[in-house]
Amino acid sequence: MREVNVGHKRIADYRSIVSRELMAEIEELAARLRGRRILHVNATAFGGGVAEILYTLVPLLTDVGLEAEWLVMAPPPRFFTITKAFHNALQGREFELTDEVKMAYETVCCADAADLRRDYDVLVVHDPQPLAIRHFVDLAEGSGAHWVWRCHLDTSTPDRGLSEYLTPFVNEYETAVFTLPEFALDGLTVPVCSIAPAIDPLAPKNMALSREDARYIVDQFGIDVDRPLLLQVSRFDPWKDPLGVVDVYRSVKKERDDVQLALVGSMASDDPEGWDYLEQISAYVEGDPDVFVLSNLDNVGSIEIDAFQSHADVVLQKSVREGFGLTVTEALWKARPTIAGAVGGIPLQIEDGKTGYLVDGVATCAERCLRVLAEPERHREMALRGKEHVRSHFLMPRLLRDHLRVYVDLIEGKTLGGA
Repeated sequence: MREVNVGHKRIADYRSIVSRELMAEIEELAARLRGRRILHVNATAFGGGVAEILYTLVPLLTDVGLEAEWLVMAPPPRFFTITKAFHNALQGREFELTDEVKMAYETVCCADAADLRRDYDVLVVHDPQPLAIRHFVDLAEGSGAHWVWRCHLDTSTPDRGLSEYLTPFVNEYETAVFTLPEFALDGLTVPVCSIAPAIDPLAPKNMALSREDARYIVDQFGIDVDRPLLLQVSRFDPWKDPLGVVDVYRSVKKERDDVQLALVGSMASDDPEGWDYLEQISAYVEGDPDVFVLSNLDNVGSIEIDAFQSHADVVLQKSVREGFGLTVTEALWKARPTIAGAVGGIPLQIEDGKTGYLVDGVATCAERCLRVLAEPERHREMALRGKEHVRSHFLMPRLLRDHLRVYVDLIEGKTLGGA
């Protein structure tokens, strides 16, 4: 495995953004953990929400007095083809689990287990890719390490065969953390905690951009900044339903001929399926000059995504399955009118009609888009309520606090399950 260089961040920089009570609780918990060694393990350092979280969470853990590290897997390419299939199956797609697949998966996790040092106090393993590492770590040496599995997926309706295969691996941990309690897999015997993800308001992707700067950046990609723009930022993944977003755009365009659509994503190293789906999307738009399919391959980075989200008239996240949806959080934080699928963790963020709109199909989504475009001032007020909801619930210091609570409970031997 490879260690990720996360640089430095200071919790003090967030004092003007979140409450004094939250900052005080972070200080109190951190004092009880000072010097403890924490390790996070996941699949990739680039291209997904977990990586974005860890680039802030890990240095903040260090800043408050812990010794935090982050390791990522470096397996052969076929491993990520397998674990992408795991990802899809855990979210409900049928999957044929063979002995060959099991062997390939376990071989990589066994090799990565051999790379781990034995002197961590808490190890947090993210999602199914590195899940089995815990199984292959020999604890006979008397290590006092505590193990946490953090699942970021909506695993409420998994493929039964895969769930039955992976659940025993989860039960070897001391606790499993899901975004929502109902995501917990059947057959778990370990305590289950629920913790919602969060965004870093001080990261380049979420820093405040002036209207002029956002327009200038968006204009560089050939988009007419004087015409309305619908936007979805997400991986190119069928669960995000980008083809459905194109259908929404086409429906809206029948009444608003001036509307444009941007589908903006990133290609992640642990998502080989994304390349094929990007080709499907590009073919589906049929060369429409008002549809822009962009990614990091087109030089779209964090600042560019910030500009798109800050400029868009409507931000969509038309997911059909979603663990949480950090792109929803980002759009709300930028006070943009946001319309998203009523699935997974999205309803934690959007109260329908108050902080945004929840939808369940193309027709409803298109109608809400037209409503936003017709009444921009009313929906500006809605968007501001969404921003304050994010400030109260989904910024990084709150997530830091929740992690510290779990670590304290594990190390001090308290009953888990209420984080």
